Amino acid sequence: MKQPRQHKISRLRNTCGALAAVIALSGCAVFGPTPTPRGSLIEADDYNQLIPGASTRADALDLLGSPTTKGAFDDNTWIYISMSTYLIPMDFPGIGKQQVVVLKFDDAGNLQSLRTLNKKDSRSVAMINSITPTPGTKINILQQILGNVGRYNPMQNMMGAGSAGAGGMGMNNQGPGHFGSGNSL
Repeated sequence: MKQPRQHKISRLRNTCGALAAVIALSGCAVFGPTPTPRGSLIEADDYNQLIPGASTRADALDLLGSPTTKGAFDDNTWIYISMSTYLIPMDFPGIGKQQVVVLKFDDAGNLQSLRTLNKKDSRSVAMINSITPTPGTKINILQQILGNVGRYNPMQNMMGAGSAGAGGMGMNNQGPGHFGSGNSL
């Protein structure tokens, strides 16, 4: 009689062990999120067809499409940016693969140079925790007290002085939407 009970206990232990293994492996990269492509996804076969000195802007548009961005001070510089990101729990997304293709054209629209950059060419930029002060946002207690002097006028809402209608021509527009004077009976 003890044998079937021991068999059930060992089967329960095996099931719990398998369940624990599945939970432990769920955090592994095998079950991780899939990479998300972003930007202008262009292949090397496409931009390798562009020949400096022979290709034009029209050729670049046909092969690669519209650029991701253009140069800040030069419309003759076209930039195609693509990357593959993946989620990192409680952090910014990680960058798995990154590619930047920079095309420079002359004023006539002919391709002068083609340059490719990848993740190795990138530079890490650190965030700064400083706050840029805005003039007028910091006031002390004395400024708060003196700033409210003269703002309260109990006569403002009497006799229709707070209404927006008719420019003081005897019209008394009361009700919602007329500077909060409200409805009076």
